Amino acid sequence: MTRAVPIAVAVLASVAMAGWLLLTPPDAPPPEQAPDPGPSAFTPRAGIVDDARIMSAAADEPGAWIAYGRTYEQHRHASLTAVDRETVADLGIAWVKPLDTIHRLQATPLVVDGVMYVTDPMSVVYALDAASGEEIWRFDPEINGQLVRFSCCGGPMNRGVAVYGGRVFIGTFDARLVAVDAASGEKLWDVNTNYAPHEFSYTISGAPLVAAGKVYIGNSSSEFGGATTAGHRGYLSAYDAATGELAWRFFTVPGNPAEPFEHPELEEAAKTWKGEWWKMGGGGTVWNSIVYDPELHTVYIGTGNGAPWPRAIRSPGGGDNLFLSSIVAVDPDTGEMKWYYQTTPGDNWDFAATQHMVLDEIELHGERRKVLMQAPKNGFFYVIDRENGELLNAFAFGALNWATHVDLETGRPVEDPAAYYEDNPQWILPGNSGAHTWHPMSWDPARRLVFIPTQELALFYALPQEFTETGVYKARFNTWNLGLERGQRHADLVAASDDPEGPPRQGFLKAFDPVTGEMRWSVRNTVPYAGGLLSTATGLVFQGDSAGVLSAYDSDTGERLWNLDAYGSIGAPPVTYEVDGEQYLAVLVGAHWSHETTGRVVALRLGGAPAFPEPPVRDRTLPKPPPLTASPEQVAEGNVHYHLYCGACHGGQARGGLIADLRRMTRETHDAFLAIVLGGAYRDRGMASFDDVLDVTAAQRVHDYVIARANADWEAQEAGTAQ
Repeated sequence: MTRAVPIAVAVLASVAMAGWLLLTPPDAPPPEQAPDPGPSAFTPRAGIVDDARIMSAAADEPGAWIAYGRTYEQHRHASLTAVDRETVADLGIAWVKPLDTIHRLQATPLVVDGVMYVTDPMSVVYALDAASGEEIWRFDPEINGQLVRFSCCGGPMNRGVAVYGGRVFIGTFDARLVAVDAASGEKLWDVNTNYAPHEFSYTISGAPLVAAGKVYIGNSSSEFGGATTAGHRGYLSAYDAATGELAWRFFTVPGNPAEPFEHPELEEAAKTWKGEWWKMGGGGTVWNSIVYDPELHTVYIGTGNGAPWPRAIRSPGGGDNLFLSSIVAVDPDTGEMKWYYQTTPGDNWDFAATQHMVLDEIELHGERRKVLMQAPKNGFFYVIDRENGELLNAFAFGALNWATHVDLETGRPVEDPAAYYEDNPQWILPGNSGAHTWHPMSWDPARRLVFIPTQELALFYALPQEFTETGVYKARFNTWNLGLERGQRHADLVAASDDPEGPPRQGFLKAFDPVTGEMRWSVRNTVPYAGGLLSTATGLVFQGDSAGVLSAYDSDTGERLWNLDAYGSIGAPPVTYEVDGEQYLAVLVGAHWSHETTGRVVALRLGGAPAFPEPPVRDRTLPKPPPLTASPEQVAEGNVHYHLYCGACHGGQARGGLIADLRRMTRETHDAFLAIVLGGAYRDRGMASFDDVLDVTAAQRVHDYVIARANADWEAQEAGTAQ
């Protein structure tokens, strides 16, 4: 549904308010594809973008940000010059648009003809006056709130829209692809991207790509199963941009070999799998980077991790498991594969290759090459010939211990056998968060430097006890299947290891030369988690962090020249644009655990307000919980259920962050616990019902575990020993 707010923007029409953030019932069927209204039924009045405009944007429209990475090449580099090393100190707040959410904000705003198009985590699209932040219209796709529980990483998320042909395209969290009128926000068509007969438990977190008359979208949630499957199978779908009709679909992993393969590449891919992988989906979802190369008329996709994570469970007997953790080039018109390169054969660690990809032409080894560059989770930076998939360079850009190097002759990483966790549970670096994840890097084509938001976040990997003892993995439905030990036994294994604390958790902003592998400079962030990047021709790199601080760094030295405390959390990448001759910088700022803030869009300009007033500090004190009456055995059972179904959003060991720290429940919430968990009483807030996987006894055991954790931490708080 769409909400419109009339303002003085000539080409934009307003529509009436029809509601706000209403969630459909959990048993609502997926929407049917809207019939083709015919070519004459829609006349574009705003957002008039086509391939030629995006291709020429870098040269002809320096003040616009009309595609996800600004242009098809995905440089995230701006040529506007008003904000430079000298003037950046005068950068201040121009306007703020509240989004009223505590969920994570990850979207890249697009700015087309003075209008900003941006999304919130519930897939709501806003059209804003880019100079004032005033709302023009709002479209709410009314996502199925029951699917929020299938988020991989704690709550819903969305990374933005695409604008093309007078339409705004949004991939919704409940796996629909929707087109709306860029002028009014009126829905034009709405399709479900799930493939039949799947139970519709996929989600979408990434932004769609539009090129060559088609909309390209993938899906998320590799590790989550539905009612009859224990995991997901990745694919890329291409839809007609005008009608929403499915043009083709490319599957990234093979299905059941007893059935016909959907396309010929899968027959060869199936030879690299063992066992009955298809029963657990296999993984390989295309959950983030999709890039169009207009010069070679090619679409490149990054594919995700295996599902479950350990190859010993997923594909017993080994194999490369194509096309997991790969960069795949396909024909935009037919979906036929042109080439692939696999970054992590037989992925064993959740090392997706879905991260931001950059296209350019560089001189390498004495020859000009058309290249694709990527810094995926596994810690190696890859330079690939985008014409044929040949590996040209591979250097470590982050700390890692799972492999020693990439062999340029074979193109394969040389794994360190000492880092196998199958027989030896241990810390692996990087862990599942990756040395670099979804936060976009940026490429400065003049300096020939790529700037990378880098993490050093190890994970202690251990196979489940039941699998190590029996060789059988018990897959679970309607929840995630990581294939790793979790909960209390995982905590016990860590405590008993040689290094209970693990490697230091830290993050860096790095300037990297992809030709030589030289790290020009590296700045350690004040917090481990930092956001996506924007670089400028005036020698600046902008980045936010999870402490809510937006900073500007000198591109040549890494010196921090300016910062602004937004009292939130910044993971989204900044963008810059120009309206009426004035340069702006905009970024989405999420809520933060330390202050009473909610999500918002923040736009900056030279001469703006210098600082935000400090908001009230968030009370993190634990109230006295109800007394624990459950037995240790009941608490232990609740521990298992909690970490299967609740921990992704509410945190390990019940130590939540922004999404409802359950240790802080009120007496009234404790009394309503079963109504919330089983009855869906908070479904309208994004808290789904779990009555399909938990009965009353199991839900009570979860409650017992939460009460036990709350008592333990409250007692530590009162004794002054709280962590």
